[in-house]
Amino acid sequence: MRKVLSATCLGAMAAFAVGGAYANEDLIKMSQNPKDWVQPAGDYANTRYSKLNQITAANVGKLQVAWTFSTGVLRGHEGGPLIIGNIMYVHTPFPNKVYALDLSQENKIVWKYEPKQDPNVIPVMCCDTVNRGVAYGDGKIFLHQADTTLVALDAKTGQVVWSTKNGDPGKGATGTSAPLVVKDKVLIGISGGEFGVQCHVTAYDLKSGKQVWRAFSEGPDDQILFDPEKTTEHGKPVGKDSSVKTWQGDQWKIGGGCTWGWMSYDPSLNLVYYGSGNPSTWNPKQRPGDNKWSMTVFARNPDDGKAKWVYQMTPHDEWDYDGVNEMILSDQQVNGQERKLLTHFDRNGLAYTMDRATGELLVAEKYDPKVNWTTGVDMNKSSPTYGRPKVVDQYSTEKGGEDKNTKGICPAALGTKDEQPAAYSPDTQLFYVPTNHVCMDYEPFKVSYTAGQPYVGATLSMYPPQGESHMGNFIAWDGKTGKIVWSNKEQFSVWSGALATAGGVVFYGTLEGYLKAVDAKTGKELYKFKTPSGIIGNVTTYEQGGRQYVAVLSGVGGWAGIGLAAGLTDPTAGLGAVGGYAALSNYTALGGTLTVFALPQ
Repeated sequence: MRKVLSATCLGAMAAFAVGGAYANEDLIKMSQNPKDWVQPAGDYANTRYSKLNQITAANVGKLQVAWTFSTGVLRGHEGGPLIIGNIMYVHTPFPNKVYALDLSQENKIVWKYEPKQDPNVIPVMCCDTVNRGVAYGDGKIFLHQADTTLVALDAKTGQVVWSTKNGDPGKGATGTSAPLVVKDKVLIGISGGEFGVQCHVTAYDLKSGKQVWRAFSEGPDDQILFDPEKTTEHGKPVGKDSSVKTWQGDQWKIGGGCTWGWMSYDPSLNLVYYGSGNPSTWNPKQRPGDNKWSMTVFARNPDDGKAKWVYQMTPHDEWDYDGVNEMILSDQQVNGQERKLLTHFDRNGLAYTMDRATGELLVAEKYDPKVNWTTGVDMNKSSPTYGRPKVVDQYSTEKGGEDKNTKGICPAALGTKDEQPAAYSPDTQLFYVPTNHVCMDYEPFKVSYTAGQPYVGATLSMYPPQGESHMGNFIAWDGKTGKIVWSNKEQFSVWSGALATAGGVVFYGTLEGYLKAVDAKTGKELYKFKTPSGIIGNVTTYEQGGRQYVAVLSGVGGWAGIGLAAGLTDPTAGLGAVGGYAALSNYTALGGTLTVFALPQ
């Protein structure tokens, strides 16, 4: 097979040569410089790949800690820093502090932003008080605060340029995701699926903060920004009222479908890609129908928000398999033909490879062999159920019904992978995926909706697959064939974002707190170092003063670490995670720290 284009996927491909007519010109130019890390995922394609190659498979074993920085905040530290020139921008969970550090002056704090937020937002946050990072554009740093305030800070001074409210925490809406800057807009999603929020993605003007458009996940066509004749699924128009007719009555108004995951962008197609989360409530008996467009991949025009195509992965979700995980964009050959691809590792345990221009489904395979709720996706294009997963009755929580505990479902609600982002290397044409190897018991019950109160309707317990003790794997995946190339076992779920590099090394973190480096081709472990707390942050790399550095936030928490983060002890608390990860307290403790590594000079 001919080697894929030698580039950082879209991060530095010829697609970017179209320049400012298609995207924020400065941001595109900056993201082509591997010395910096100017977007949460490294590039618009969400590859989390760096061209830096000073650290290699041959020398990574000599890595040392170069410096550290305490964030002064406890609970879960997701996301990672941005590096722009000499300045590093570090964020924290609630209260969502942002630090600007001067890397050329012994990491001096240039400015600190610490918003004043109502602490009552904390119990409204589903799975810890996490934040997945800041974004940069037009000389500003953009932060989505827990209370849904989207704030633009002057990148040089930290002064507030503008701020706007993106949702209502009083009704259960919160902010946890990283913004995406596209052209003259900043795009942001919203959290709140466990509170019955009708969720959306919103575009705000980069300079003023004025709302430009808002696209809901479910509702009438004018709210979800669908053209019934032009918006397609599997190449066919979705038709009028494609969402509301799949809900009972006005249930779509409290339908969830939240958008707290990652977004990617293809400048050549001028399309933004993201996924929507679970429908509300978790009790499937209470919401008959496919519940469109929860659990869906969206391709939208960032100029007006109009949807070009959609694909619902888990119609009528019965297990809380949010579809919000990142969409990784690459150009690879499939069956001898060069294709513009989108690869998505869904919570439901299936990895999807699609044509990102048309939404055509090319591959859908299990990326953990233990996935059992489905036998796979119907790939027969002439079938009336084409593209739908084939559900195994034994693991259907709907068939079991209310107050019936359906046991042994794999994966658990936190999915074979949650938001922790995978990486893609154009050198190996492999995806490097942090995964959860966890199953569950799931008991739905009737629940009534009250604005601002939990709207869950299920009790869960979590544990490793039968006969196994490890709860995580770090895998290499071939998206063209839908096959695992290699797999490394981990005691706990791998809840850290991966980093692939041109040095042939892949990095990730573990819940016990280890930063690990493995060989990109074989998976062989080459280095590990235990940081002060469990790692749920995403590994990044940059160059400063001629040296390549690797940086990661540690600070245990997130859904998997919610027991430690929030001091919970009831095994069913944290939506079932507290019991599943009880042993984690034997290996790590709370504390937010940035640890930065380099080769010895």
